[in-house]
Amino acid sequence: MTSPFIRRRRLGVKLRKLRESRDMTIDDMARVILQSRSKICKIENGQLRIDLYQLLNWLDTLQVTDRQREDIVQLAREAAEKGWWDRFGNSMGPRQRLAADLEWGAHTIRDYNQTGFPALMQTPEFTRALSDLDQADGPIAYVPERMAEARLRRQEHLLSADGPHYESILDEVVIRRLAVPAPVMSAQLRHLVGLVTGHARITVRVLPHDARIPGGLLPKSSFVLYTFPDKADPPMALVDTVTTDLLHTERREVARYTGHYDRLREAALSPVQSLGFLSEAADRLDEETGRT
Repeated sequence: MTSPFIRRRRLGVKLRKLRESRDMTIDDMARVILQSRSKICKIENGQLRIDLYQLLNWLDTLQVTDRQREDIVQLAREAAEKGWWDRFGNSMGPRQRLAADLEWGAHTIRDYNQTGFPALMQTPEFTRALSDLDQADGPIAYVPERMAEARLRRQEHLLSADGPHYESILDEVVIRRLAVPAPVMSAQLRHLVGLVTGHARITVRVLPHDARIPGGLLPKSSFVLYTFPDKADPPMALVDTVTTDLLHTERREVARYTGHYDRLREAALSPVQSLGFLSEAADRLDEETGRT
């Protein structure tokens, strides 16, 4: 199954190009099909599903050919498909719901983690500890048990036979600055080492404090890069902020994040060195807490 979001995005691009080819503005379209301007924008940006009746009205207005109509209706059907994450609704958290959708259709996933551990490799104990921190900070936008369950579903897809290739860059601060109890972090680090050594499609690189980054600049936040099997689907960048995730789909914007990632990757430790770093960090935590 291809990501429904990606299909909605492709559908929206087709509809926008058809509208523009007819010299119609969004306001023109809104007046003719009796829909709000904001709804049309959301459909063209892939943020909103369009039902079949609305779509046929849209295509009649644009006077498309029979072949165009057939192709677009089929794409709309694919875009309307629901994934496992839809059964969770917002109980898994709206940010995680979008990530799950994008991951489902991805060919490659690459992320840079500046302040937090990547969700795709968290242990259940680590996830619960983070949830406790979130709840102590104020109201949360998810149900902890459902959020943890959904995270495991995402990990299952990553590790499946047809899962994406995944590379993660961990800033050393993520490893050194403990957001969870030391035993939980130690177990998390060992779990990460086990995942990487057991799955050829997963790579982790550690970015040390003293790494010399080409250009000298760190990105201002964590981010994830996605590519997709179909060349018609452009790469995307999902950028982490305090309260929400920002999805970039314009090639120029995504290219900037790709450039940042490539420079960070060049500065980071090799995969073998990174595994040694993670194992030593886990050993150090065990020694500090008297565990062996």
